[in-house]
Amino acid sequence: MSALTNYQTILGDDGKPAFVVLPYADFVKLPGVVRPGMIPNAVVGKRVMDGVSMLQAWREYLMLTQTDMAERMGISQAGYAQIEAATRPRKATLQKAADALGITLEQLAS
Repeated sequence: MSALTNYQTILGDDGKPAFVVLPYADFVKLPGVVRPGMIPNAVVGKRVMDGVSMLQAWREYLMLTQTDMAERMGISQAGYAQIEAATRPRKATLQKAADALGITLEQLAS
């Protein structure tokens, strides 16, 4: 991918770059960006090839640890590990995990 040129830098109070604004079309082309409704091939591949849960595949794709997820969900790491290992987590639990991952329930439950 070529270098981005169509963006705006917003400086913080300290005069250093704090934010970058760029066109959405450029944003969705960045590696690791998940478009609404999309399930990246890397997630599906991990699920199929390694036989892991969709929850684990998404977590690893987004480079999060079980501790990161537990903190985002407001539970212990051990509690999160049980959720990830469950064969059929409750829908409410999956929704909470999807929210923590920043994806939809449909993307997680596929």
